[in-house]
Amino acid sequence: MRIFLVRHGESLGNLDESAYRQFGDHNVPLTEWGYRQALVAGQSIASFLGSLPVAAPKATIWHSPYLRTRQTTDAIIEAVHPGAIGDVHEDYLLREQDFGLFTEIYDHAEQRRKFPEEFEKWARLRNNNGKFYARPPDGESRADVAQRVRLFLSTVMHDIGRGNDTAIIVGHGVTNRAFEMNFLHHSIDWFERSNNPGNADVTLIEGMHNEGYRSVLLHKASDRDPATATDMRSAHGSELTITSKSGD
Repeated sequence: MRIFLVRHGESLGNLDESAYRQFGDHNVPLTEWGYRQALVAGQSIASFLGSLPVAAPKATIWHSPYLRTRQTTDAIIEAVHPGAIGDVHEDYLLREQDFGLFTEIYDHAEQRRKFPEEFEKWARLRNNNGKFYARPPDGESRADVAQRVRLFLSTVMHDIGRGNDTAIIVGHGVTNRAFEMNFLHHSIDWFERSNNPGNADVTLIEGMHNEGYRSVLLHKASDRDPATATDMRSAHGSELTITSKSGD
């Protein structure tokens, strides 16, 4: 059994946080570079599958409903031989972490300025309970994300139980990390010490139930040259002036 965890390629939001306000978090597109990153990620998956001594069954793809993950999925399908892809499913449980009042506001100074009381309460929770359990106001904690990802995991395992033992999951940094934590029974400490995968990174989880499973970073995507991050057209035709880089 093998599961490929793919984070979406570089999005406009990774380069300029104002994209989240312009498009809405769910509708932030990939940049052209991000789509190319996703194509290369798909090629790395295709190369791995092609190197197996026995042909793998068709891979089932699961992806978040957000635009940047749908576009990443399109690029992966474009890069992988059509005969290697089976069903493609969208699942809302793979969506990005909900930051509540802080959605579309990723700068801490602006969060504090707009919602001073809520920000201070969130800061206290992070200090007292840890980042894993602290909920942004009206949003989700990382523990909440891990819980819904565990529910999604049961869907994947049911599908694998029917013989579909190759899956490609296209999600976000926190959701992919939560999936790996749940699947491999990692601790909360592991989650807090680990970092989100980079844009279009591919983590491979493989093994057998009676022998155990392991994860490896199958593909590390190339970042753009910061000198080129000036004005980049998105994968679906909109434009945004690039000013800085951030994670989601």
